[in-house]
Amino acid sequence: MRPEQLRLALVVGMLMSAGLLITNPLDPKMNTEVIFDDEAIIRIKEESIDGSSYQLVLRFRHDDGAMITNNLSRVQDLMQLEREFSDGTNPDTAWTYDELDIKRIVTPFSAWSDAFESRNRSLENATQWANLLLPEIEDGWCGSESNAEELTAFEATLLMLPEGANFGIACPAFAGASATQPPAANEILWLIDVNSTDKEDGDWDKLRIWAERVSENSDYEISAVGVNMMYGKAKAIAEDDLQFVVVASFLVLGTMLTIGLRDWQSALATLGGVGLVIGAEFGLLSALGFELSIIDGIALPIIMGVAVDGAFWYSRSSRNRDEVRSMLFIAMVTTVAAVSLAIFSPIRAQRSLGLVMAIGIFLDWVVTRYVLEDFFLARRKMRDDSEFIDQELSGYSVGWSWPVALLVLASIAVMSPPGVNVLEVEQFLPADDPALDEMEDLQSKYVLASSTIAWVVVDVEGGSEADYIALQNLQQQLGQHPSVISLETGLLETPMVIGVPQVENASTIDVAAESSGDSVIFQDMRLARDGETSGVSIAVLIDGKDSMAAMQFAEDAEWLLEENGFTGITGGDLPTGARAAEIFEESRVSQILFAGVAIFIVALFVVRTPLQAARIAVGAIAIGAAVDGLASSFGGRGVNTALAVLLGMGFAADYLAHSSAEHAPTKLDMSARWWAALSSASVFILLATTTFPPAKNSGQLLSLSIVLSVILATCLAFTHLPANHE
Repeated sequence: MRPEQLRLALVVGMLMSAGLLITNPLDPKMNTEVIFDDEAIIRIKEESIDGSSYQLVLRFRHDDGAMITNNLSRVQDLMQLEREFSDGTNPDTAWTYDELDIKRIVTPFSAWSDAFESRNRSLENATQWANLLLPEIEDGWCGSESNAEELTAFEATLLMLPEGANFGIACPAFAGASATQPPAANEILWLIDVNSTDKEDGDWDKLRIWAERVSENSDYEISAVGVNMMYGKAKAIAEDDLQFVVVASFLVLGTMLTIGLRDWQSALATLGGVGLVIGAEFGLLSALGFELSIIDGIALPIIMGVAVDGAFWYSRSSRNRDEVRSMLFIAMVTTVAAVSLAIFSPIRAQRSLGLVMAIGIFLDWVVTRYVLEDFFLARRKMRDDSEFIDQELSGYSVGWSWPVALLVLASIAVMSPPGVNVLEVEQFLPADDPALDEMEDLQSKYVLASSTIAWVVVDVEGGSEADYIALQNLQQQLGQHPSVISLETGLLETPMVIGVPQVENASTIDVAAESSGDSVIFQDMRLARDGETSGVSIAVLIDGKDSMAAMQFAEDAEWLLEENGFTGITGGDLPTGARAAEIFEESRVSQILFAGVAIFIVALFVVRTPLQAARIAVGAIAIGAAVDGLASSFGGRGVNTALAVLLGMGFAADYLAHSSAEHAPTKLDMSARWWAALSSASVFILLATTTFPPAKNSGQLLSLSIVLSVILATCLAFTHLPANHE
């Protein structure tokens, strides 16, 4: 195939791939499932009898800040609002967003209504509290004689009213409470279960929009809160940031290329190539069903920054076609070798972002080598050579700068503090975001908000009497763990372990699950395959602020499974996030060394010179160690900084590949190297100005890694000065 035919085929193919975005638009996700693989959650999602769902939270206060729950008219107002939410009879308060499939709404008042109804009393039709509270129910809803509806109402009151509320009839055993009084609180929570579908989490922000709309059209201040809503807000912030960065990056790159190349046509061609790469890659990934996260969007400006290398080396350096080809190929394979290590990471977000970057970097090289190369060389011949008179750099020998630079980088790594941040939702929001303050306030008031769910998935047979007895023993043992949150009524203490309840006259798991009512938080906890019960998911509420305790609980739960003769797995956001951080802490040094080895092997295979390959690998390791050390000063070292370290090593390999060959440094080579570095750095600096923390931290670290890499490469280039340079 002739070069022009190959060029045409590549352009047409990439344009067609980009066109796939029309029929397969991007729908990036943002939740814990796209950050790390939680085997327990995956199995629950696939096998749950009740269907998988996400839980969102709404917080209600009256505009005047006064009591809600002991004001009967306000209680009935909010019950009416709940009905309008579902039936759509009032356009001001109806749920009108098809993007979210609402599965269930759980409110304290609906639970209260069922409890009163079980005693033939109607909360909806009452005109005063006496209609409901008299004759007196002496032990309230938490007594030993309470029916299932009343126990559910007590649980709802305990979980969805704030700490310090007077529980009244919900539990007269509490200090200050009375069976003749309604619960008294100035705010409540609603729990919204959203069906787990292909589009569920992408539009969680719709609940916030609904809350703001209803707040404007009612006497209540409503806010969407909780962990999942924080992920939704983080996604909205990231989308806004990345839209700005991509547009601004094209403008900044265009400016830098035009000034650096002194040729607006070459600059425009480079930008066109970048757009072609981005469109083709994301079009193909979307069409193939690859689940992109919003974190993968960080790859966009990085792919753009990497693409400028070829433009400067072909257009501005003194190297010939074959030399530039060799340099850019070495740079591409060593960079991809470093980044590709992330594809083998146990953390899903790293694998996904690493793959997107590796594909983008490869396509950058393909477009530069096979589409733009002839154009760049032709433009170079057309320019006035007097503008680009080359000459070898001369002066005092500074060969000592290479080992000194390596020592400085090593000292940065050695002096950096140890430790790794646990991967949790707070890392995806700006430190001054109001949602963090609201979450902290929520956690100080509500058991539900201050806890996190640890999952224990147990393999059982639904019709086995032995499994039912053993499962009850396991649930009781889990409840005795010190990390588990317990609800205290003053008379008894109930650990928050929600699985298959112990039901009178039930002898199997299936019978117990089918004859018991749903809990406030969860419904049927059984898992099934081919219509047969295959397991049970046990939800355990543990302290949401102690990551080490969460990890310890998961380990102890696995031990208990084995001791009770069960097979199964444990998971949950905090336990899995803590494990991911521990794995990263244990492997981050070896990951840098493995990346260095991979770079050495690839470079040696291409250049066939051990000394040159060793220089590239050693320099890349030095940059990786230094960037890892610097990460502790920019938001903390963590799982989301690991890929910036690998990419920094890739950049180092890229620039060191240019300068490691036995080629005396020249004015034009130095110019090409620094203009390429500054152009890439300008994009990363833009990324560092964003508010989405992973993007901001990546931008900061990549900006530093580019600067450190080009300085190190310059030092290496000076080792090739002729011996008579003194």
